[in-house]
Amino acid sequence: MARGDADASGRSPRGPVAAVILAAGTSSRLGRSKLFLSLGGRSVILRVVQTALASRVMETVVVLGHEAERVAREIADLPVRTVLNPDYASGMASSVRVGLQVVSPDAEAALILLGDQPLVTPEVIERIIETFEASDKPIAAPVYNGVQGNPVCFSRALFPELSALTGDRGAKAIVEQDPRRVEWVAFEMDLPLLDLDVEEDYDALRRHFS
Repeated sequence: MARGDADASGRSPRGPVAAVILAAGTSSRLGRSKLFLSLGGRSVILRVVQTALASRVMETVVVLGHEAERVAREIADLPVRTVLNPDYASGMASSVRVGLQVVSPDAEAALILLGDQPLVTPEVIERIIETFEASDKPIAAPVYNGVQGNPVCFSRALFPELSALTGDRGAKAIVEQDPRRVEWVAFEMDLPLLDLDVEEDYDALRRHFS
């Protein structure tokens, strides 16, 4: 079936999904750069990028900001595109905007990943994308043990809304704006996919990977 042709249900199949990894933050709550913390012999950011590459995404864009050169060196051997967000200090919204600006025009959706969530697996990404492809809703978002989380897949139709966000409001604001637009994907995880914000989070992740 050619791209754009309707399937048996009468709905046109959705096209490829790009991954946008937000890796520009300052790690202000942790007090040190969390993207380079080691988990099982690999840095946090290396794990996240490799996870995206192991999934079906058509391309992976990494948004850089704080310690941009160091992050770029950490993932230099991987087939990703990097883009610099010079306004990263203004908050997460600017990184979302910068990342979407360079997503391939062939991508019909973007999966927004956080650079500090190393417990996301290729299988998690696959289920979110599969759910998005099978749905007519513009958003597919995970729920871990009943708690809304990341990454989230957004149709290109929502790129203008995402790009209009300001300050430290991430893509979660778009998800919460109208839950009727969201196809939820439920996961039962032994360990929550923690945001790596404080030392206790790092301790929990180290125990997991040990």
